Amino acid sequence: MGRLVAISNRVADPRKAAAGGLAVALGEALNQTGGLWFGWSGTIVEGGTPGEGDLHVQQAGAVKLATVDLCREDHDSYYLGYSNNVLWPVFHYRLDLAQFEAGFIGGYRRVNQMFARKLLPLLKDDDVIWIHDYHLIPLAAELRGMGCRQKIGFFLHIPLPPPLIMAAIPQHEWLMRSLFAYDLVGLQSEADVQHFSRYVQQEAGAEVLEDGRHRAFGSTVQVKAVPIGIDVDEFASLTHGREAQDLYERMREEYARRRLLIGVDRLDYSKGIPHRVKAFRDLLAHYPENRNSATLIQIASPTREDVDAYGDIRRELESLCGAINGDYGELDWMPVRYIHRMVARKRIPGLCRAARVGLVTPLRDGMNLVAKEFIAAQDPADPGVLVLSRFAGAAEQMKEALLVNPYDTHGTAEAIQQALQMPLDERRRRHQALLAGIREFDVHWWRRTFLQALSQAGAD
Repeated sequence: MGRLVAISNRVADPRKAAAGGLAVALGEALNQTGGLWFGWSGTIVEGGTPGEGDLHVQQAGAVKLATVDLCREDHDSYYLGYSNNVLWPVFHYRLDLAQFEAGFIGGYRRVNQMFARKLLPLLKDDDVIWIHDYHLIPLAAELRGMGCRQKIGFFLHIPLPPPLIMAAIPQHEWLMRSLFAYDLVGLQSEADVQHFSRYVQQEAGAEVLEDGRHRAFGSTVQVKAVPIGIDVDEFASLTHGREAQDLYERMREEYARRRLLIGVDRLDYSKGIPHRVKAFRDLLAHYPENRNSATLIQIASPTREDVDAYGDIRRELESLCGAINGDYGELDWMPVRYIHRMVARKRIPGLCRAARVGLVTPLRDGMNLVAKEFIAAQDPADPGVLVLSRFAGAAEQMKEALLVNPYDTHGTAEAIQQALQMPLDERRRRHQALLAGIREFDVHWWRRTFLQALSQAGAD
């Protein structure tokens, strides 16, 4: 394989891979090939020229990092506008939250064109290019238009919606057509692949060939489910680190007479946190033996707070938690502990290990790696139980979890009760099977599988 060129909205230093995310997944391959990682610098230039931004290049060990600044107008239309107020809500099935303002798509296309212009002179003939996520869907088409002939793959980290929901996006045909500039498109689940195939057949009369290849718009693209995983050993090692151990011991001591349930999420409307809190209230109402016994710790770290919908969900969540604590709390017991701030990643495994139940109940999620991290953190001799939304991509792989419909709050409450009452033998059996699965299909498998498939994919 030639040099790996990774492109994502934000760039990370692979020397700090323990911070998680794409750096863990890509760091090894980038280091091995002396790779290049390209994306937005995170800098917003007030009063800058739309479609223009300074390029910054630095060396991080064997890896070259190249980043581009965005002017305020480009940031607001490309990132806040089209990426996070159109694509994010629609791809998570929330048409009611999408803002289809005409100017957004212009900024989205303009920034992708600028990225292509800035990237092209940095490329080598034998590079293998891997583009990530919804911010950069049209980037390959822009590169192809400028003469780029290298292998280009794309991975969508969020779900791909069904055809009728996709069709609600103005100029959805242009967006989906741009995927045919790739040699390989990787999606999180088989359901996402089915949605892609149905869309291109219904809207573009695509011909479906073997090996997941689809022909339309005069091009052929291979589409494949390659679910992302975690670095199990890395996360397990964090579980035994000092910070995680300290938190675990404190939780066990403080909650010696309680059973802990935990939720660890970004504060995002896709995560179903209010539905989860309502299910916990239902648990206390219908299974009163859990009063003064079960405690929900819900971490909802801040995210995209300049988008109106996030202020709404924060206010709703604070109201719900306050009402439950007011109705059911005792002087020595608070049913819900709600934390709206970042908790250091090194401490999260200790919290997971102390919990009897992990609640991962998004309304829709591309994968949800918290589900896999919860399993990796457990004590195999006395593991907690994972309650997982059937609408998370992880549910396709993690069938030994207790799968729930998060919209059904009473059904979710019953699953939580089942988890709290589950015998040790069953907990061990479920955990053993789940752990084997996340080990087999870990983040290194994901990277190897995608890059191998990309190397074998042929441009039409």
